[in-house]
Amino acid sequence: MIPRTLFSEEHVLFRDAVRKFADKEVRPDLQEWEEREDTGTDIWKKCGEAGFLCATVDDAYGGAGADKLYSMILLEELGPLGGLGLSLAMHSDIVARYIQSYGSEYLKTNYLPKMVSGEMIGALAMSEPSAGSDVKTVKTRAERKGDHWVLNGSKIFISNGYHSGLVVVVAQTEKSLGAKGISLFVVDRDMPGFEKGKKLKKVGLRAQDTAELFFNDVIVPAENLLGEENKGFIHCMQDLPWERLQIAIMAVACAEYALELTKSYVTDRKLFGQRVSDFQNTRFRLAELASEIQIGRVFVDRCMELELKGKLSSNEASMAKYWCTDLQGRVVDECVQLHGGYGFMHEYEISRAWTDARAQRIYGGTNEVMKEMIANSILGKAK
Repeated sequence: MIPRTLFSEEHVLFRDAVRKFADKEVRPDLQEWEEREDTGTDIWKKCGEAGFLCATVDDAYGGAGADKLYSMILLEELGPLGGLGLSLAMHSDIVARYIQSYGSEYLKTNYLPKMVSGEMIGALAMSEPSAGSDVKTVKTRAERKGDHWVLNGSKIFISNGYHSGLVVVVAQTEKSLGAKGISLFVVDRDMPGFEKGKKLKKVGLRAQDTAELFFNDVIVPAENLLGEENKGFIHCMQDLPWERLQIAIMAVACAEYALELTKSYVTDRKLFGQRVSDFQNTRFRLAELASEIQIGRVFVDRCMELELKGKLSSNEASMAKYWCTDLQGRVVDECVQLHGGYGFMHEYEISRAWTDARAQRIYGGTNEVMKEMIANSILGKAK
């Protein structure tokens, strides 16, 4: 395997700490979380105590002020474990990042320390029943009324929605301006009119908290406007490359995890008097999967280098998101096949890896949308 040169000794020590935490606090409870379709909130507080939440947040607000490689490590180590990595990334590297990047001092002081500790769980409310990847078509509306805004609308497929303590809501503030009339608001769980629907039942990522959210004449103080009025679309677009790279990072890590599970299984399992790993078909498939995963790993690491320098483009992030999540889907499907009938049994981890992988090609912008963006970039350069 090609050596990874991204990480310092401190990063390696951090990864070791995350692995030990996962073995002690996550793996023993995964099955229970899956069955009850909820991780609960205790794990969030434990993550906060361990320093695994909002690592990149400035130390002035309780964070470590660390670089994004710490976020990458958390995604790689916790991403394959029942969607916990996805939940933490939404909280720490999307919602907290929005507040740190665009929030007033009031918003940073009021919310970031609580997010760092795990006291408040963050969610991003963007998708709507009739507006998925297209932010420009959101119907949730915020109207200015003196010293506050009145928010009305609904959101769907919201990660961390059920346990959310605060939600960054994407809303229309000037209909006539289209995409230039979108704003962001920080909505607190205690604001009257903010209601949460029941947890949504998903095919995969069953322990990961996803819900519908409803906003009925919610009074949002003027100071809870996040960033500039009517600049919400721009704010969202500026952060999308990093958000999509996070999905790619987790995709490669999950593919690696699935391969490790399968290597162990085919080495132990016997068929027709020999190990499954002794069949040429098995050996060739594992060789092919390992090669493809290595290609994905090198690509993602290069994208991460660009992101650390602030040079990762939307086009490159779209390529990473689409290609790596497609890779993840191919890998886990082949790994299920190599497990035979046991691969279709829920108590086997590979079956959960298989169902969990499917959503990766949908959220964060469907892979079809990613290809449209890449194609537009290619054709634009060709003109």
